[in-house]
Amino acid sequence: MSSDQFDAMPTAVPNVVLRGGPTWLPEEQRTRSVADVQDKLKLLIGNAYEHFEPTAETAERDGVRLRVFEWTYRTYVAE
Repeated sequence: MSSDQFDAMPTAVPNVVLRGGPTWLPEEQRTRSVADVQDKLKLLIGNAYEHFEPTAETAERDGVRLRVFEWTYRTYVAE
C-alpha cells in the first residue's frame, strides 16, 4: 500500500479498531474495515508492515460495536 492509499479512508463500513502500534498513526485511521475479523491484519505503512491481531474485546465508536485489534510487531520491507 502506498502512502497515498494509506491516507485515504476505506469506503466500507468499519468493523475493527486498531490499538497500540505507531503513536503517529492518527485516531481517524485506527478505525477500519477488514474482510475477516478473526484473521491477523498486516498494514504496509511506509517501508514497514505493522502487524495487528484480533482480541476478544470490542469497543463502541459512534454507536457501532467494533472488534479490537492489538498491535503485535513491525517488520520492514526487504530492499
